[in-house]
Amino acid sequence: MKMRNRSNLGRSDTGASLVEMALVLPLFLLLTFGAVDFGRAMYLAIEVAGAARAGASYGSQNPNDTTGIQTSAQIAAPNVPNLSVATPTYRCECADGTSYSASCLVTPSCTGGLNYVYRVNVTVTGSYTPLVSWPGIPSSMTLSNSASMRSAGS
Repeated sequence: MKMRNRSNLGRSDTGASLVEMALVLPLFLLLTFGAVDFGRAMYLAIEVAGAARAGASYGSQNPNDTTGIQTSAQIAAPNVPNLSVATPTYRCECADGTSYSASCLVTPSCTGGLNYVYRVNVTVTGSYTPLVSWPGIPSSMTLSNSASMRSAGS
């Protein structure tokens, strides 16, 4: 009879590392791709919000220049797929917000001798497509954001 050496009894785990890696690698890849896709979605959402703010900022200085407002918003987010800027709107309102005029053709009647200000509203929309087709998540999503700024009227 052959006797086994007691120090060799615990050495039957030669493939354990390979099995552990085979079990953990798919989970690691799933987490990695999920983080990358989530990061891309957040980046595009931030870009869309920044574009809306850039358009509103330009519009607060030039409320009648709707083409300039749209161009400013588009320049601010060149990496967003299918970026579109809705026609900006502006209205005149009292500085304290008590009264407003939707078209600025008629200025609002402000109490206490207050002047009116312009309020420019800009809405920007873009699209996001995930890198991986995730179960329960649409293949394409629309990202939208609006910004509004006031500027001195008269």
